[in-house]
Amino acid sequence: MRVDISNIKTSREVEKTLETLSPFEIKNELIRLAEEGALKSTATMLNAGRGNPNWIATVPREAFFLFGQFALDECRRNMDMEGIIAGIVQEKAGVAERFEAFIQKHANEKGATLLHKIYQYGIDKHQFDADAWIREWVEAVIGFNYPVPDRMLSHIEVVVHDYIAKEMCGTQALERKFDLFAVEGGTAAMCYIFDSLMQNYLLKQGDKIGLLTPTFTPYIEIPHLARYNFDVIYVQANTTATNGFHTWQYPEEELDKLKDPAVKVAFIVNPSNPPSCAMSRDTLDYIAAIVKDHNPGLMIITDDVYGTFINDFRSLMAVAPYNTINVYSFSKYFGCTGWRLGTIAIHEDNIFDKKIADLPEQHKKELRERYSTLTLKPDSIRFIDRMVADSRQVALNHTAGLSLPQQFQMMLFAGFCLLDSQDVYKTLAQSIIRKRLGLLWEGLEVEIIEDPTRVGYYSEIDVMVAAKHFYGDKFAAWLKANFEPVDVLFRLAERTSIVLLNGGGFAGPEWSIRVSLANLPTESYLILGKNVRKILMEYVTAWEDSQK
Repeated sequence: MRVDISNIKTSREVEKTLETLSPFEIKNELIRLAEEGALKSTATMLNAGRGNPNWIATVPREAFFLFGQFALDECRRNMDMEGIIAGIVQEKAGVAERFEAFIQKHANEKGATLLHKIYQYGIDKHQFDADAWIREWVEAVIGFNYPVPDRMLSHIEVVVHDYIAKEMCGTQALERKFDLFAVEGGTAAMCYIFDSLMQNYLLKQGDKIGLLTPTFTPYIEIPHLARYNFDVIYVQANTTATNGFHTWQYPEEELDKLKDPAVKVAFIVNPSNPPSCAMSRDTLDYIAAIVKDHNPGLMIITDDVYGTFINDFRSLMAVAPYNTINVYSFSKYFGCTGWRLGTIAIHEDNIFDKKIADLPEQHKKELRERYSTLTLKPDSIRFIDRMVADSRQVALNHTAGLSLPQQFQMMLFAGFCLLDSQDVYKTLAQSIIRKRLGLLWEGLEVEIIEDPTRVGYYSEIDVMVAAKHFYGDKFAAWLKANFEPVDVLFRLAERTSIVLLNGGGFAGPEWSIRVSLANLPTESYLILGKNVRKILMEYVTAWEDSQK
């Protein structure tokens, strides 16, 4: 029999049904309940369900809009019909000189300073031809041409590559460079990767894959679609501290599941979502050793979008570059989810090209036919370029590629941080989520233990672990017997107008809840923490009453 503690509308039966949905679908029902609750009280709905940040990087945007003015003037130099039609830029000489004069006129503006520094960076570090460099910018910001090369504009790729290498690999020396494919955010990257792995026979239906969990819900759902139907092996970050609370690292016995050569690919989010912890150096090295000594054919796909929120981050692309595809999205760090900016990075020397070269002749024949319209030597097309073609059903390869204004803004974000030698922006962005994390746990009245791997973009609160730690096994058993794991979410939505997501939907502990530290005003997190504690204490009071 259900214990009555401040009854809510959502019955246990309904909660059980809703638990089968993705957290992002449950969220819609929670929002509806929270909005109803807010209308009936003085509460303000606090939706900490999604990870869209509520800050933006301003200087790269100032640079974008400022350079757009220069680029429009360049187009009008070619043709100007009554001020409403201009021509596309054809000439290749003199544009850099005019750009320098333009920058002088705007010398006191932050956007102009950034533009000039990135311009000089390309010339000094990479010996770019000045006119070709600025000519590419004009073409990009105006967007009057198709992307050529379709994978990524050549000068822009070099700057973005430097940024990716710096942020994902740190000070570790790189023997070779990575090739980049500019894509519409990290989600598009994953779609393209999944598709091309299948199209090129690197994966097939029913293959065994390793999924490191907890993880972003779509990565849990995609492998089970009929198109893939993978045999999923879950590698769980289930380490705990002496007090029983999660540390969200992967024990060796879990990672050992990847030693099986039947496991073809490992899908990873690092730092994790929702625990928001980076892999320890020991874990990275252990995975690299597994690849070297036990499963050299293992392909690794690592989504490292949150890597910039922790100092000295190191990706698997740094320790196992031959086997790894890196996915990076600019969305969270720069506050640009609407821009849809992401990259796929693959080492020039990589296992994906090797596996394609070693395919059976019948598969090679089919792939020659698939890509035969692109080149007279389709066997020579690298995997990353096959992804570009596959992203447009091959036949539309000539119109493939991320839009040029998006590529230009991406380059400005990358250059902004490359040239920030004191990491001012990184320090500020990290300070936002650190402050919010501290306020959340202050509101919960739980001391937060320092952890060098903690990023803090999200916080995953395991209600069951807290129940056992503070009130013992009997209370935890009572809670589990009388309530569904999502009950706390519905109770929060109805009674306090707070929207959070269920951690179980991310293949995490079923009694955990995920809080985004990115998308609410900073002061809201103390209120949020207090309200979560208030709801949790209602369970405690009801249990204590039941024991009398």
